[in-house]
Amino acid sequence: MQVLNKYPIEKNPLYAYINKNSALGFDIPDVSMYGMIKISAESHPDALAYEYFGAKCNYGELIDRIKKISAAYYYLGVRKGDIVTILMPNTPESVMSIYALNRLGAVCNIVHPLSAQEEIKNYILSSESKFLLAIDLCCKKVNAIIDETELQKVIVASAGETMPPVMKLAYKLTNKNKNSYPKTDSRYLTWSAFMKASKADVPSYKPVGAQNEEVAILLHSGGTTGTPKDIMLSNKNFNAFGMQAIITLYDVSVGDKILAILPIFHGFGLGVCVHVSFCYGACSVLIPSFDSRKFGSIIKKYKPTMLFGVPTLYEAMVKSKGLDGFDFSFLKYAVSGGDSLPKPLEDRVNKFLEEHNSDVRICEGYGMTEGLAALSLSVYDGYKSGTIGKPLIGNDMCVVKPDTTEVLPPNTEGELCVSGPTVMIGYRNNELETQKTLRRHSDGKLWLHTGDMATIDSDGFVKYELRIKRLIISSGYNVYPTQIEKVIEDLPQVLKCAVVSMPHPYKKEVAKAYIILDENCSEDGMADKIKEHCKKHLAHHSVPYAYEFVTELPKTPYGKVDFLKLQKETVMAVNQ
Repeated sequence: MQVLNKYPIEKNPLYAYINKNSALGFDIPDVSMYGMIKISAESHPDALAYEYFGAKCNYGELIDRIKKISAAYYYLGVRKGDIVTILMPNTPESVMSIYALNRLGAVCNIVHPLSAQEEIKNYILSSESKFLLAIDLCCKKVNAIIDETELQKVIVASAGETMPPVMKLAYKLTNKNKNSYPKTDSRYLTWSAFMKASKADVPSYKPVGAQNEEVAILLHSGGTTGTPKDIMLSNKNFNAFGMQAIITLYDVSVGDKILAILPIFHGFGLGVCVHVSFCYGACSVLIPSFDSRKFGSIIKKYKPTMLFGVPTLYEAMVKSKGLDGFDFSFLKYAVSGGDSLPKPLEDRVNKFLEEHNSDVRICEGYGMTEGLAALSLSVYDGYKSGTIGKPLIGNDMCVVKPDTTEVLPPNTEGELCVSGPTVMIGYRNNELETQKTLRRHSDGKLWLHTGDMATIDSDGFVKYELRIKRLIISSGYNVYPTQIEKVIEDLPQVLKCAVVSMPHPYKKEVAKAYIILDENCSEDGMADKIKEHCKKHLAHHSVPYAYEFVTELPKTPYGKVDFLKLQKETVMAVNQ
């Protein structure tokens, strides 16, 4: 990895918090997430903070807008400790709401807008949310479940709110029949009506000391066991990650651009593409949805100096015909995460960049939502192909014998564990799973047991081996087989279901469901019925790609479903 035009890190206003005498290598600012970006914004108020379909906002305007939005939430009734659900893609309204609510000391429960109707209801109920910010395209799903929740107010925002006028009108006409909600229901209000309630500025919550370790954000994951859980992340987690990024990717300055194409409901998207971008004083280019066919034109339009994405994003880049002959000399970093980077793809991306006048080489990171975002990165302290690099500054990594805290020697495969300032508080209302995942080792440190197998060589480079937990990563989205199995087995016609991953040429892997039906049930029409049932109860990316009816499933010697054997048979069938 070559670094271009090294920027003096001393110019970053957060540089004062870098402390070589600290055990972490830096001091974590004793402020909220909002307070962190306020420090950054005060030194460059005229620099671009975000860009959205041509609409631009500088840092001075960003802080003013966040203050106004926080006042609107306050007058709506939101107070410190309240949990507000955000059901939105990457738009200015969703991003600014996160910081506006953080400014009040409220907690943001961020949910995938493509979640199934029942999933949305469960996220709202489990978080005890009384307030919801929802994209208008989700109104139909919200209408169907609102009476089963304690929601008092639903703010309906359009992806076109901040678009330039002509584009906003086109968006409105295109989606006019997709965002209906009962106009007589006082629980609903539009974004513009919501903003009119913002009468004056309200006091800002300023956490100090231990308050910084209180919950700020709820994100969602299957944890290490594949069952959906609410992950509690703090101001300290996000601000520590911002400091790690500033030290690690030090060739980033005010005026650089980060392509925010990774969604905010994911730690990678919110942590890197938004919070880290604001900590740098860079411009976050907000993209509400990823379309591989338009990816080339997006890069040509914005020329992002930093690319953060899942492997399928880079696959789309190298295949884009629109980038033929395009000069990539503006690029400073290209980081892949969210899934393992296959060596052939790594080679193709590097060749592509070289042929397009770039000295940058793609590097691989490793992370999980329980650790906020990236936990290691191959640009830090050297680069070694085929590894996920070394732990970010302030983090420690070790491998242990699975299901123990026994640390194994170098070059020995074991479960990867991480200790550091970005490790989650725990799973909300799930102490049992928290204790399984966060364990105190003999060194006195609290370690996150990732559920992934890895080795660490004598030079400290970490090599990812495989997943212990049952997890499918499809186009960078986490898909949980146990969740799918439970949904399918809720149907009275289904006796048993087993879900494994199936290779896919573009998404890398997708879910395939093997189903044993009741002996009195015919297969005729059942695949379609099961698929429709899944669409109602699962996010779009979790709906199985294929269904196969079987009379039995392979078993282990202990009588349990042999998922490993089933997985191997599935892969072999596809490759034949």
